[in-house]
Order: sequence, then structure tokens, then C-alpha cells
Amino acid sequence: MTNSRFPGFYKLSIEERRRAASEALELTEMELRAALDEGLTQDLAESMIENVLGRYALPFAVCLNTRMNGRDYVVPMVVEEPSVVAASSNAAKIVRQSGGFIADADLPTMIAQIQLYDVPDILVATQRIREHTSELLAQGDIAIPGLVSRQGGCRGLEVRDLGEGMLVVHVLVDCQDAMGANLVNSVAEALAPQVAALSEGSIGLRILSNLADHRCVRVRCHIPTDALAFDGYAGEFVRDGIINASRFAERDPYRAATHNKGIMNGVDAVVMATGNDWRAAEAGAHAFAARRGRYAPLSIWSKTEDGALAGFMELPLALGVVGGPARIHPGAQLALRLTQVQSAQELSMLAACAGMSSNLAALRALSTDGIQAGHLALHARSVARAAGARGKDVERVAAVIHAAKDVTLRAAQVAVAALKTTPEFSEARI
Repeated sequence: MTNSRFPGFYKLSIEERRRAASEALELTEMELRAALDEGLTQDLAESMIENVLGRYALPFAVCLNTRMNGRDYVVPMVVEEPSVVAASSNAAKIVRQSGGFIADADLPTMIAQIQLYDVPDILVATQRIREHTSELLAQGDIAIPGLVSRQGGCRGLEVRDLGEGMLVVHVLVDCQDAMGANLVNSVAEALAPQVAALSEGSIGLRILSNLADHRCVRVRCHIPTDALAFDGYAGEFVRDGIINASRFAERDPYRAATHNKGIMNGVDAVVMATGNDWRAAEAGAHAFAARRGRYAPLSIWSKTEDGALAGFMELPLALGVVGGPARIHPGAQLALRLTQVQSAQELSMLAACAGMSSNLAALRALSTDGIQAGHLALHARSVARAAGARGKDVERVAAVIHAAKDVTLRAAQVAVAALKTTPEFSEARI
């Protein structure tokens, strides 16, 4: 991928977008159609979960303009909320003017938790377990031979006293390009009897932790003020508004929750598109936000010495590019091909960049026109379709109700009825 800029992409028809994407990404239109139109078959759905009745579809889109660590990416997104894709693409275009996002990621290390209770002597148990660290890690590797053959495996051990005779042992597992849930659970179950014997306690839960704070991603960006100016708003005004919004989130958990939801709009859309576990991503992100005892924003925006806007974000993100739905789901397979990432770490960084784009777009809107202006413009199309508009009439009806500042089903129905009296009206479109 040499350039993620596709000017006017949103104006194209779906077929024209597919043609442009296939040319840029070396995919055939047949491959796109097979993954996105035919997609998940009934048989595949039946093999993924229980009690299947059918399939449920969500829009599959691409966020454009993203540049990360000097390279351009097309970012797949699956999301139902209007404005997320457009806003993220627009914010990414702003960031790319000054070089794009800079991102880095920890090694893909997950935590296997082994709970022990009724431990008679916490200090003695802790010492015994730590003295047998090498032996335990070697035993854990035996439970995951496939991962070990791919240069992954057990890397470390931590013991935590939870009080009242309860210990928890953390086994740190390098999961390579897998998300790692099943691998980590296998390690926890394999080591539990030996750890319990060393502690003389009873075995409790043996499961991964979704607070993957050994697997964090960090994203930074630096935006000159002239890149922030738009629609008569001076760049300095926009910068200061974004910084003020960031300070609000730093001081108020009620605001921080919505601030972080805006981040996860982008993150989750990429996680879903690539067949990863968005519930795990959400759980880890929000737990990380509260790690210091008070819920806080995952991203911080500030003013640099040269007067530019600087953004920094950190969150745990455990994604995989092998195993799980990515192994069998045609849409997830296509999404990973679109990203052209080479590792789980690279995918996690890309998803985090989408989250930061989404956050920047929301704060820019909130500090200027307000969030509803852009959101309602896109929401109007959904309302127009619900009122019966089809084809080109969707945009016509959406424009009418948005201009009237009456984005309601009733207003859309009136506009659809009015179209029936125009010479251009086609019964097939309504």
C-alpha cells in the first residue's frame, strides 16, 4: 500500500469503490464480492457458535488517509454508527499532513491467572513458587508445543497476595501472532496442580486476564495549528478547544467514559472487521483506564513548545492475525489482507491509530460546531431509507431534511411523498 489517499472516495458508488480498492490493493473484484456479498455461509456460522438461526450483517467499510510509522494503510472497519468511518478518515487526513501517527507496541504477552485460596502461609507459598519459576515455565511450555515451535511460550511469573489467604499466580505468555486466549488458558490449567502443591492451598480459577497490561500499544501525533483550521475556525481556537476537552476528561470520570467511548468507536470497528474479540478489547481498555483507582481518559491532548497540538494514547490491546474467526471467516480474512499487516503487534497499533483518529475527530467537532452537525448529516441518510427512499433519492431526501434541521422519520416521509410529484421520480426507486 503506497498511498491511502482516495480523494472523493465517498462520492463513488459501491462498485466504483470496489474497483478502486481492488486496483490499489491487488485484490480482484471477485474476491471482494465473495468475502463481502457471499461472506459467512450457514455452515460456517453453525461451526462458530451455538443455536444458530442464520447470519447478521453489519456494514464493512474502510478508513482512508491513515499513515503510521511512515507507511500508508487502508483500515477496515465494521460498525453500525453513522459518522465513525467518515470522521476517522477526516482526522487521519489531518494527522498525515505532519507525517502521520507514530506507534509502538509491547511484545504480545498475555497473563494466565491461577487463583489459590486457603493458603496457610502466604510468605512461604510465595517464596516456594518463585523458587520453582524455571521449572514452572518449562512445564507450561509443554502444554503449548505449537506456540513454542513458533518462538512463543512462557516468559515470566508473578505472585500477588490478594489477602485473606488468597494468592494469584500470573504466568506471562508470549503469544506471538495469536490473541492467545486458548493458549493462555491451557497454561493456567496445566500448571494449577503444581502451583497448588507448592502453596499448600486450593485451586480456584484458571483463566486468562483481559487486562493485558503487558501488551500495551502507544500512539503519538503532532499536529501544527494550521492543519486544524476549518470553516472559519482558527487553528489555535480548535487546538485550545481540544485541549480543554482533554482536561475535562482528566478531571471528570463521567466525561472520561464518553471520551474513551469515542476512542473505542475506532478501535472496536477494526477489531470486529478482523475477526478479533471486541469485548476483550473493551474490558481491557476500561480496566486500564481505572488502573490508578480513578477512571481516566486513555488519550491526552496537550500544547507543545512550538504551539502545535500533541496527542498521546496508551491502552492494552490483545489482537491476533492467526487462529479464531480469522481462520475461517471470509470477511475477517479479507480485512486482514486489506491491512497488509505482518504481525499481531502491527494490527494492534493500526487499530489504536483508528481509535486516536476517532477521538481527535470527536473532540474537534465538540469544541467547534458540536457533535450533532456532522452526525445528523450522515444519520439523515438512514432516516431517508427508513422513510422509503431508494437509490439517488436517499441523498436527495437526506439533504432536504438535514437542511430543514428536521431529521425525523415524519419529515423524511413528507420529502419522499414530494418526490413522487417530480418528473424525475421513478416508482422503482421508492
